[in-house]
Amino acid sequence: MADSSMDIVSNYDKQEIANAVNAAAKEVANRYDFKNVGAKVELSGETISMQANSEERCLAVLDVVQTWLVKRKVSLKHLDVPEGGPRLSGKEYKLDVPLKQGISTENAKKINKLIRDEGPKGVKSQIQGDELRVSSKSRDDLQAVQRMLSGADLDVALQYTNYR
Repeated sequence: MADSSMDIVSNYDKQEIANAVNAAAKEVANRYDFKNVGAKVELSGETISMQANSEERCLAVLDVVQTWLVKRKVSLKHLDVPEGGPRLSGKEYKLDVPLKQGISTENAKKINKLIRDEGPKGVKSQIQGDELRVSSKSRDDLQAVQRMLSGADLDVALQYTNYR
């Protein structure tokens, strides 16, 4: 019998993120606590841009965006929120949050080591660019790897594709 395999990837649905940002923009435009503070949010390419006239309001806009992303079932691990928080630009505070996609080499090595150390015996994994290919004789072993990785505290949101 041939080996079973699956790919471990970290992708997001661009349409779901666009829908979440649009819903957040409507909420920011209509909410009373955002009146007269110049609060805005928009999606430009692979970056969510937020702005307001105070640092606290800018962080509140980020909170609204995160709430809508969770409602749309998009993992917050796809957001790369800057450590320093909002930056002052003229009279406005701006926060640009890039979106992360793909598994970095260091995270792929960490996942690979986790599968090798704690995963079922006979499971092989290999790094292929920004994804991992996991193969085994048994589909049950692949499902055990999925459960193990879902329970692990990793810095990246994982999806399992190409399951054969």
